[in-house]
Amino acid sequence: MLALLAAGAGHPATADPDTPERAPCEAGVFCAWSEYEYAGKTHSADLRTTNMEECVPLDGELRARSFVNRMNRPVTVYQDARCSTTGDFSTYPEGSFVPRAPFLVRAIKVWSH
Repeated sequence: MLALLAAGAGHPATADPDTPERAPCEAGVFCAWSEYEYAGKTHSADLRTTNMEECVPLDGELRARSFVNRMNRPVTVYQDARCSTTGDFSTYPEGSFVPRAPFLVRAIKVWSH
């Protein structure tokens, strides 16, 4: 099932190794920003605040345009706030730095591996 989710809606899960120093996000945390290039309002989630394999909408009306996955698990980002797969979605491995999301992210789901 995870392999199917990793394919998402045709968006590759990519990591940008040149970006970590520009994106303040602690190890073990998923961080999202309302603007491109890790700027604007933020949302963070870790395993203390997020149930595995459960849809977690971003805080309030936040729509993320950039994000970082520093959790030690893959995270799927969703265009839909209810994690519907009728909208765009993609799964990103640990260490993914995405300064320009391919779509507005409204929710996430953390996988057990």
